[in-house]
Amino acid sequence: MLYSKKLLPHEYTMPQVAKLSSKGQVTIPVEIRKILHLKAGDTLAWGIESKGLITVRRVGPIAIDYLSALSGSLSAWNSAEDGKAYRDL
Repeated sequence: MLYSKKLLPHEYTMPQVAKLSSKGQVTIPVEIRKILHLKAGDTLAWGIESKGLITVRRVGPIAIDYLSALSGSLSAWNSAEDGKAYRDL
């Protein structure tokens, strides 16, 4: 689910900042965890959009199974050229 400003709490106005640890770990700020209803053990899906924009979303068990099945079937279209050609679809 994408969150528009209308769905966000009024006090959420500033970007939240976190540091990357030496183990590659990031602590998600509490305000973000509350907005996304995140709890320990939740699975997150990371994506990279154009111009380096990173997206993160919470995924449920059904989405994980679907993404796992889908990833194997799309390996033929997983080159950099394919990504460039289909990026804006």
